[in-house]
This record gives sequence, C-alpha cells and structure tokens, in this order.
Amino acid sequence: MVWAIDNMLNIKYSDILKLNKQFEKNLTTNSYKITILSNIIVHQVKEIFEYYLRSNLINASIQLGDYDNVVQDSQKFNKSDSVIIFWELCNLIDGLYYKIELLTDKELNAIYEKTRSEINLVFKNLEKSSLVLINRFTSFTFTESNVENNNFDKLAIRLNHFLENNLPSNIRLINLEKIISSIGINKSLDMRYFYSSKSLYTIEFFKAYAKYVYPYFMSANGKTKKALIFDCDNTLWKGVLGEDGFDNIEMSTASKDGSIFAEIQSIAISMNKQGILLGLCSKNNQDDINEVIRSHPDMQLRDKYITVNKSNWFDKVSNLKEISKELNIGLDSVVFIDDSSFEVNLVKESLPEVTVLQVPKNLYNYPKLLRECMGLFFNLSKADEDRKKINMYKHQVIREEVKKNFINIDDYLTSLGLIVTILINKKNVVSRIAQMSQKTNQFNLTTKRYTQADITNLMNDPKFDIYAFSVDDKFGDSGITGLCIIKYNNKIHSAKIDTLLMSCRIIGRNIEYAFFDYLVDELKKKKVNTVKAKYAKTIKNEQVKEFYEKCSFAITKSSGSIKNYILKTNN
Repeated sequence: MVWAIDNMLNIKYSDILKLNKQFEKNLTTNSYKITILSNIIVHQVKEIFEYYLRSNLINASIQLGDYDNVVQDSQKFNKSDSVIIFWELCNLIDGLYYKIELLTDKELNAIYEKTRSEINLVFKNLEKSSLVLINRFTSFTFTESNVENNNFDKLAIRLNHFLENNLPSNIRLINLEKIISSIGINKSLDMRYFYSSKSLYTIEFFKAYAKYVYPYFMSANGKTKKALIFDCDNTLWKGVLGEDGFDNIEMSTASKDGSIFAEIQSIAISMNKQGILLGLCSKNNQDDINEVIRSHPDMQLRDKYITVNKSNWFDKVSNLKEISKELNIGLDSVVFIDDSSFEVNLVKESLPEVTVLQVPKNLYNYPKLLRECMGLFFNLSKADEDRKKINMYKHQVIREEVKKNFINIDDYLTSLGLIVTILINKKNVVSRIAQMSQKTNQFNLTTKRYTQADITNLMNDPKFDIYAFSVDDKFGDSGITGLCIIKYNNKIHSAKIDTLLMSCRIIGRNIEYAFFDYLVDELKKKKVNTVKAKYAKTIKNEQVKEFYEKCSFAITKSSGSIKNYILKTNN
C-alpha cells in the first residue's frame, strides 16, 4: 500500500490526471465500480478519487450520475459495488439557501417531508447495494458566521436526525463539516463556480474528501491492516533504555515530552481494545524490555496488550518477518513505527509490503500521526471476535512454540484436542462472516468481498446457504474462523461454491479437509449430484492453488489465473 495521504493533498490536479491514467493501464485486478450521485456538480472528484484508490492498489472505476437526479439514479445504478451521494441542502430547491428565511412554516415542512420521502426511496432502491456513503446535510457552507441557528441550520438538523434514526446497515454517514474544517472553509468552497455552474466544492476539498472516506473502500476491498508494531526507544518512551537506564526514560504525564509518549501508549491501547494487534520490534535486551513492561510505574502498555515481542539484537527486517510468520498474517497487514531514519528506510527498501511510519522530528506531531494511521485499521464490520482477538493470537503464538516440540505433525494436531462447531445461516454472526470475507486473503479460493448487507441478502435468498465454523482446542477458543457460501440450482441438482475461506490464525491444522468432507455430506443430503468451484489466483492465496485437486475435484477449464472445477458427489 502507498502511505501518502499528506503527499496526495499537495499534489497538483494536472499531475493527478496524468498519474491516474498510468495507474489505469498498470492495474490488472478486477474493476471496483463506484457511482457518485449528486444534486450539484462534482465532476472533479472522479479523477481525484480514482487516483487515490488506484494508488492504494484498488482498481476503482467511477461513474457520475446525472445532475440533480439522485432518486432516479439510485435505481439505475443500484448494481454498483459502491455508491456515494452528495445531496446538498443548499440545492434541495433552487436558491433554498437564501429563500429559506422567507418561507412559512408550512412551506418549510413541505420541503422537509418531500426530502424525507426521497431519502426513503433512495434507501429502498439501494437496499441491496454493498456499501453506500451519504453525506450528512450541512448548512455550514452558508451559515458559518451566524451567531444563532436560522431556518437553514434547523432544516439541516432535522434532516440529519431523520438520517441517523433511519439508516440501513449498508449505508454510512459522512460528516462533511469535519472535512471542511480540516482544510478551512475558504479552501473548500468556490462560490464563483457555484453561482455560475452549481459547482460548490474545490479540488482541495475533493482531495480531503478522498482522504477522509478511503478507509471504507480499503476495508471493502480486503486491505485492512491487522498489526501495529512499535520500536521502543524514542518511540514508546523518550530516551534509550540501554544508555539512559530504567529510571531515566520518559513516558510520564508529569513531563512535557513524557506526556506525548503517554498519549501514544493510550492511543495504542484504545486501538488494541478494538481488535488491533500490538507488538514490539526493538534492538534491546529482552529482559530489560520485559522489566519496563512489567515494572515501570509510567508504562501503560503492559503484557496483556502486547501480542508479540521481538526485542533482541537481530535486524528489524528479520524480526518483522518472524512477527508476520508467528501471527500468520501477511507483511502487508503490518504497520511499523520507528524513530530511526536508518531503520525506517531499511524496512521500506527490504519489505515494501510493510507500511512504515517514522516518529516526527517535531514530537508534538506524533499523536496526530498515530491518529491518522488509525484509518488503516478501519473495519466496516465489527464482530464479537474483535474483543477476543488479542488472546486468540497470543494462543496462536503459544501453539507455534509447542509445535516445535513435535516431530510428527499428526501427533501435534492430535494433541490439540480440536473441536469444530458448524453454524448454518446464523444471522447473529453476519457481521463476523462479512468481516472474514473482507479481511481473509491467504486461504481464500475466490477472494470475493461482502458487506453485512450482502451477507444478510444472501441469507434471505433460498438459493444460498452460508456455512461458518468456529474452532476450539486446549489452548483456547479461536472463534468463528471459516466460511463457505454455496449457491444451489435445484432444477439440475447442482451447486456452486461461491466462497470458501479460512482465517489465517487456524491454517495448518487440517481443519479445511474435515470441513469440506462435512459440506459434501450435507450436499448429498440435499440431493446435489454436481458441485462446481473456482480458484481465482491472487498474490496472496498461492498456498490454496491445489486445494480442490486435493479434495478430488476435476479441472474443467484452466486459463491464466482462473481454474474451474467439478465434483460428482455420487461417484
């Protein structure tokens, strides 16, 4: 991933146009289709947003609906992968922003009811869309200097209250006022073009908008980060432990610099409580680091928050590789923070998949940097497993250590005492199922991404069954970690495996074969004679390229990165 948020804000529009064309030629992944609906002119956002997503390896293709045709276009473009809606308060009726103080209460209520009715229609039209972003209504653009709320403000408040209380699960609200505030109202609006062509926002605003909303699209495309790894000296505290000593490193709220590191640790813990894995990668004596973690009175980041600790004298590139291996996650799921320019550049050059951040020279900018990087870890779907994830990964690290004591892998697997529980079309785990589809990359045969709305729609469709499973062993509960989505064609007694995936934290226990045997037995009970499947190669799922062959499927067609299969269950 390209971590270049601030650079993007500074790049010229002409350069964006040029680079966007280059990305379009170079990206070979499937196109991710986004439709933007609006009641104002927003054409400049297309190239800016495409460039921003493409620079982060999402092959975005954006189309614009017709001007001021939001309701009708919401029906026309409801098959898009994602929909963004700019529905501006100022243009609900022509000149509303200056006419509104002259309207009667009856006329104001009529505008509110008409807009509310249109919102309901749009929500209905887009109910099967995977992801919809709609901007909160704002009067800020025309009333920022008002001392008290006027009718324009009150209408915005009333409509936003309706939105907040009637928002479907597939639709997210975007706070435009935060975006405008981030760059200033004068940089956000161009009234000259608004009065001449209803083009309210500037290029700078659209850059800031892209920065603000991109975490939604990163998550929807399976690019969410999973682990935040810190150096220690001058990264978690001020000072060098080996030189300054235990008593002289600073992370106390009582000192100017120490308070900044205290804030960093607090932010990290809050991220950990949301399911983000925390780890250490530091050139230090392990015992010295452990003493700080367990005994220093100002240290907040205790053992219970740290999933993996690579404090030693090996190079950080090797240690980050080990962290990736122990956690069973890809290097592209790792964010690493260090204060040293040498270490930062070494990791960038050696492990380009890792997102690397450097502690700013002006220390007061450090908390801001960490808060900005939180978008890298954003998840569209929240699940109960998120709160348990830290212990699950800690158990995985223990499993890897115990595994080294066994010569025979079968003996090791037997020793685990595995228990697999199957869940069929369970709506109480929809969020976790969606989350797995968005985040699982290594053991994922087709790498299709689904939102909660998508999974709910599939569960309500009699042509589909959704099987999930949870895993427990003597070390602990790994949670819901596997998924298969099956589509039936009852007329010809056949089925198609739409999605088959398994979380990285249970790979290597042969659970996939037991699960697949169970699925075949279930399909036989449903009189299914033929099962079709597909493997779609990605840069991450090489390890499952022959999974279906190992499950006795026959290849029917193989071309490029796609292999199609068939299995006769009555053989």
